[in-house]
Amino acid sequence: MAACTKIKYAMMQVNFPVILISALIPVLVGALWYHPALLGKMWMRESGIRPELLTKGNKMLIFGMSFLFSFLLAFSLQFMVIHQWHLYSIVANDIELEGAGGKAAIWIEDAMRIYGENFRTFKHGAFHGVLVGLLTATPFVGVLALLERKSFKYIFIHNLYWTICIALMGGIICAFS
Repeated sequence: MAACTKIKYAMMQVNFPVILISALIPVLVGALWYHPALLGKMWMRESGIRPELLTKGNKMLIFGMSFLFSFLLAFSLQFMVIHQWHLYSIVANDIELEGAGGKAAIWIEDAMRIYGENFRTFKHGAFHGVLVGLLTATPFVGVLALLERKSFKYIFIHNLYWTICIALMGGIICAFS
C-alpha cells in the first residue's frame, strides 16, 4: 500500500469502540443528573412531568433512540476535538493526494509525523466539549425551551447536563481515538 494511501486510511479511521463508549456517557450521566436525589425533582417541576408519566412508554425505544442520538453526537464530536482530522480536509480536493509522492500526501505525512500527537489529551477534548456545549447546546436547548415557554431553571438544568456530557465525551474521544 502506498504511503499516501496509508495516511488517507489512518486519517479517516474512526475508533468505533471509543465512540460507542462515549455515547454511553449521556445515558450514565442522565441517570444521575435527572435522579430525584440530584436535579430530578426540579426538572420534573420545571418541565411539568409527573413521576407516573416516567413509568409509561416503550423504554427500549426511548433508551435505544437516546443511545443512537448520543452515538451521532459522539461521532460528530471527533471532528471538533481532534485537530488532525482537519489536515485531510485542507487537501481533500488535491488530486495528488491519491498518488504516491504527491505534494499533498507528503505534506500530510510530514505534518502527522511532527504534529500528529499534539492536543490529544482528555483535558483538550474536554475543553472543546465545554465550548461545544456552551456554544451549540445552549442555543438548541434555549430556543426550544423558550418556544415551549419553559423557565430559565429548565434551560439551566438541561444545558449544564449537555455541557458536562459533551465535555466528558470530547475528553474521552480526544484522548483515546
